[in-house]
Amino acid sequence: MTNTQATAQPNTLPSNEPAKPEVTYSVSAGLSMRLQKLGLSFAFSSYQSGLLYFVGSKQDDGINIHQTALPKPMGISLSRDGSLALSCAFQLMRFENALAPNERMNGEFDACFVPREIKITGRLDAHDVGHEADGGTIFVNTRYNCLARTSPRHSFEEVWRPNFISSLVDEDRCHLNGLAMENGKPRYVTAISRSDTIDGWRDRRADGGVVIDVAQNKVVCEGLSMPHSPRMHNGKLWVANSGTGELGEVVFDEGGLGRFVPRAFCPGFLRGIAFHDGFAFVGLSKPRYERFEGLVLEDRLKAADSDAWCGVQIIDLNTGNCVDWLRIDGAVSELYDLEIIEGIRCPMALSPDTPEAANLITLAC
Repeated sequence: MTNTQATAQPNTLPSNEPAKPEVTYSVSAGLSMRLQKLGLSFAFSSYQSGLLYFVGSKQDDGINIHQTALPKPMGISLSRDGSLALSCAFQLMRFENALAPNERMNGEFDACFVPREIKITGRLDAHDVGHEADGGTIFVNTRYNCLARTSPRHSFEEVWRPNFISSLVDEDRCHLNGLAMENGKPRYVTAISRSDTIDGWRDRRADGGVVIDVAQNKVVCEGLSMPHSPRMHNGKLWVANSGTGELGEVVFDEGGLGRFVPRAFCPGFLRGIAFHDGFAFVGLSKPRYERFEGLVLEDRLKAADSDAWCGVQIIDLNTGNCVDWLRIDGAVSELYDLEIIEGIRCPMALSPDTPEAANLITLAC
């Protein structure tokens, strides 16, 4: 499959900011056509670059990548009504699409996500986020090993914590990270280990990973390697077994215990999964070997005579093969989350601290 270069829109940084190191983007020849055929675009975050990326198709064909500068963007979640939640360095943000279906920004963008609500939480190392049935937002509070909501007075309100975490304490013990929502409720979470001591998860990266049923507060799948991004799709639980580079599903027995069944290998540390019909959009990062050395992923890459990717691959769930892709080379090597935006061809977003956000006025008619 041949590849083409993608156009990246400049991020919304003030002009006095130093230039960012060079980054190049390449995409498969069929990516633009596939997005148009599926009727969607997608977004992904990189805490490393400090950018939220929107990937869409141009009116005259080709791929457009819009970049929005934000402080350590992490978890992304799009609600059914189109509200976009994002966890950042010390904030939880809510974006709304300010454009009507017939409106365009700069003649190209058919969605403009504007920050409408910002909650200051403090640096909680928040990871995945989810939309609850009542319209609220729940997030993984990794620093305090729990699920949490925002509070009008305090940094957060604890909602749930694993039964192996003995107290609400400012210590990242198990590295709780991923959240799978179902019908507006948290269904499953992932953690790197069951450790109940500060930073204990780092010694359990190879095979200490678990999936926890939130309602039962029970580990239902274990033996994983740095699992991330649990997601429900067509009644099945999917997980990124990041330390092995595998996307797979958790198959449950009659007693409710699950085992991880790999469905596809991707050449990278997997984080960020979103589904549409029979396809999985998967985020890939290059491992930080000073922290992640010794993982199975390293051996899998050597066996495949491959280097780790940073980018996004679209996996056909029927075959396990990659059918289209976006690759990032250069200074950016780590992504975190990914979300599909259905019904939008070419989206963009505004950073809250820019003149564009200050000067864009919209009215409810």
